[in-house]
Amino acid sequence: MTRPITAGVDGSEESLAALAWAAREAVRRGLALRAVHAWRFQPHEEIGVSDPQTQERWVRDTVSEAVRGVTDPSPELDVTTDIVAGGTADTLVAAAADAEMLVLGSRGHGPVVGFLLGSVGQQVIAGAARPVVLVRAGDRASAEAAGREIVVGQEGDPEDSADALRFAFETAAARGAAVRAVRAWTLPPVFAYSPASMKLLDEAGGLEPYEKKALDAALRPWRERFPDVPVVEHVELGSAGQVLLSVAGRAQLMVVGRRARRTAVGARIGSVAHGVLHHADCPVAVVPHAT
Repeated sequence: MTRPITAGVDGSEESLAALAWAAREAVRRGLALRAVHAWRFQPHEEIGVSDPQTQERWVRDTVSEAVRGVTDPSPELDVTTDIVAGGTADTLVAAAADAEMLVLGSRGHGPVVGFLLGSVGQQVIAGAARPVVLVRAGDRASAEAAGREIVVGQEGDPEDSADALRFAFETAAARGAAVRAVRAWTLPPVFAYSPASMKLLDEAGGLEPYEKKALDAALRPWRERFPDVPVVEHVELGSAGQVLLSVAGRAQLMVVGRRARRTAVGARIGSVAHGVLHHADCPVAVVPHAT
């Protein structure tokens, strides 16, 4: 089944930026675009939409106008618009399940870079079964210019980051961009060493060579699958969030993974994804993977 790229639309500047980003990506990948708006009737006497039918019609017209504004330059794009009655978070999580990716807008922290994640955004990112891309208000197509990379974080064993790497390579292939694969490492406490781990480190020649070999192993199947995508391997001492943010200026898109797990207090985004979302100034894709 071919999945569309879905964008959440509410008429705000940030959602229009997300819709424009989603439209460009749909054209690149040859996919359909779906615009979704979650709607609940709220009387607005002052603008003459005091009954549900009139308000729904007004909402549909407003969303359709927004969609036309970003899709008219691409007449070949297959576009559908859905007004769904229900809560915003639940509607968007459900929409993501049938999408190649869900694209949402987010306000920045004024002069400070990053994303302002309200409760709805956090719920959607934590609950979505498919990748969620956050786009800031004011995002422009010029940020996707040649020379800027798809930056992706890799951690653990090859299977731990397979979904994030797949998303990064697919995006890079569609854009003719390079992938910068980032693996951060830290010095473990002395008690973390075991005879088995020491043997692996000795065979690798030390900590940093070991991390480089681990990154190379994780990238190998994706290099083979996407031979035309240039790859930069980036291994650096530091926390994953800090190292990723240190190369954010090179990125037209940042891709991070999120373990698709729930805890006693609900689904979690994860510290690395949370940190990157709050401080990166480029669009960020959060890709879930099973544990």
